[in-house]
Amino acid sequence: MNVAGVKFSSKGRMYYFDKKDIDLEIGDEVIVETERGLQYGFVVKNHEEINPEKLVSPLKSVVRVANKHDRSTYEKNVKDSEKAYLKAKEVVEELEVPMNLLDANYTFDRKQLLFNFTADDRVDFRELARRLAQIYKTRIELRQIGIRDKAREIGGIGPCGRFLCCNTFLNDINVVTINMAKNQMLALNPNKINGVCGRLLCCLSYEDETYTELKKGLPNIGDNYTYNGTTYKVTDVNILKRKVHLENENHAQEEIYIE
Repeated sequence: MNVAGVKFSSKGRMYYFDKKDIDLEIGDEVIVETERGLQYGFVVKNHEEINPEKLVSPLKSVVRVANKHDRSTYEKNVKDSEKAYLKAKEVVEELEVPMNLLDANYTFDRKQLLFNFTADDRVDFRELARRLAQIYKTRIELRQIGIRDKAREIGGIGPCGRFLCCNTFLNDINVVTINMAKNQMLALNPNKINGVCGRLLCCLSYEDETYTELKKGLPNIGDNYTYNGTTYKVTDVNILKRKVHLENENHAQEEIYIE
């Protein structure tokens, strides 16, 4: 299936849409069909053949390339969304709802106004939704997002000194586990392996497969290892160099390289 990758904002994730017979180029602005109605998006991937089994079915379609009127509508929606965000914050404070609003977004056809927020616990926002619906005369959706999604929305600088991956190029936030840090023999210090969101660094997943492959044939720290007829204890392993440090019961030490 020939699809196009579309984002709805520079910080958002990418979604695939069926191009049908529409000719597109990267950078084109398009109107697409979504579960929430029509949306205005930007083509970031094009001419990509993907196995339909790898796509979430049924795949929504690109409706058309955006025209000047569509662009004008989109710009108005953006401005009105910013105003709705500020007004909603006032209502949240008035009702003393324990949430932190992050943004507001109209769908292109203005049939829905979506607010993203974070909160420490589940929030009863029924009165807030009712008040906002009275003000904006459209369907209101309040969506609680996780701390990783908050980092993606807000952005920032990671411990590496670069802009956050989730805020720049990651389309999907992959599952990251503590076993990935262990697999790369990293010190399990939260200050070292957690990102600014307080969760495990997304980049731990980047090299996990490589480390798994490189560790094949290497002993683990603490294993017994026989070298030149003598049994040693493995005290350190350098995975990238495939270098192993050994020590026996008489404190004799050896460093060997394992092919």
